Formats: sequence, structure tokens, C-alpha cells
Amino acid sequence: MIAMFLEQNVNNQAAGASTAFMVIYVVALVAFFYFMFLRPQRKEQKKIDEIRNGVLPGDNIMTTGGFYGVVLDVVDDTVIVEFGNNKNCRIPMHKNAIAEVERDEDKEEQKDEKAGNGGERRKKAK
Repeated sequence: MIAMFLEQNVNNQAAGASTAFMVIYVVALVAFFYFMFLRPQRKEQKKIDEIRNGVLPGDNIMTTGGFYGVVLDVVDDTVIVEFGNNKNCRIPMHKNAIAEVERDEDKEEQKDEKAGNGGERRKKAK
């Protein structure tokens, strides 16, 4: 009878250790998926949202459809974009349709970098 009690006690300890290992394993797996997939995706989405919310009139944009245009006006979640050289082609679009934004300041900085000035000329002007 004592041997049976000891054997049952050993089996319960093994089952407890197995359960604890499974809990730790599941928590580690969830943490792995969070840091490898969800967190970088949220950071990227936050960056995209900042770009879209920072759109100003005069910015050059590329839409998700691949069209290039110039922002004329921004109203809440809608932007009015002028496409091509035709001044009559003005289309209201949702901000979510913006894939890339290029400002005139970005162009000037790129020109300075290509010229080898590294933005020094721009700093002197200010």
C-alpha cells in the first residue's frame, strides 16, 4: 500500500512538471510570434500612418495604383490630387490610397547630397 502511494505521488509530480513545461512553451511561442511578426508590422503601419497624416498641399505623391500626382488640398481623410499636366484632372482620393510622399524639401536634400555638399549650403541659408 505504501509503494502504491509513493508511485502515485511520483506520477503526479511528473504530470505537474509536464504541465509547467507546456505553459512555459506556449508563452515562449506567443512571445516569439509577437516580436517576430506583430510588433514589426505595427511599427511599419505606424510609420505609414505618420506619412499619410503629414501630407500637405504641394507634395508629390504616388498612389497605390501607381499614379503620380500633386496634392492640391487636404480635408480630413480626403486629398484632392492633380494628375499629369492637365490642370482639369483633379480627383479626390482617400489618404489610404497614398503609397509614397515626396516633398520639395526631400528633393533639395537629395540634390545637395549628389553635389557633395551634404546639406551644408542649406544650413548656411538658414
